[in-house]
Amino acid sequence: MKNIAILVLAAGKSSRMKSIKQLEKINNTPLIEITLEKIQAIFTDHIFCVLGANAAIVKQGITTKNIQFINNKNFENGLSSSIVAGIDYFREHQLNFDSIFILLADQPAIEVSYLAHMVDLSSMHQGKIIASNYGNKLGVPALFPAIYHSELLLIKGDKGAKEFINLKRKDVVCPTVFTNLTDIDTKEDLNSYIKSISKNNLTT
Repeated sequence: MKNIAILVLAAGKSSRMKSIKQLEKINNTPLIEITLEKIQAIFTDHIFCVLGANAAIVKQGITTKNIQFINNKNFENGLSSSIVAGIDYFREHQLNFDSIFILLADQPAIEVSYLAHMVDLSSMHQGKIIASNYGNKLGVPALFPAIYHSELLLIKGDKGAKEFINLKRKDVVCPTVFTNLTDIDTKEDLNSYIKSISKNNLTT
């Protein structure tokens, strides 16, 4: 496996959730830990979590081991600032990676097999961005080879890497396997997702 850094973005202030979204629970597990545990099923090290709003409280609520935390002081500037904070941290600490695998902390339905498939695609398609297909748009989870890391430092706003990926479609490879890319932004989203998995458990 290539030398890959995992960058889990969890710095937002969750204004639409009106609570600390990262610590909202699904089956007694905080939302952020669902993502951390899934990526730990594939990787044992180089897992970084970017925190910002309520950083101390969120960090205290995380029990997953072997996670390195990065503080994004500019979290008010949107999702892009967390990616920049991560890359700046790597450079400051002279950490060199072949790729950076960017994930969001609020997509609990993504399967481990899907993430593993993305890593396999990254090995098969050297130099290509591996991104998720949302239908009319591409987005994260996504892996970015080192040749794009300097460009990622220039992104701005709350759309994260989405615009960057879509501007480079010719350099992108997407998984052909399906996964549920639903993200949890509001209490309604959370309750709806919890109901859906409860229903699925009853029918299986």
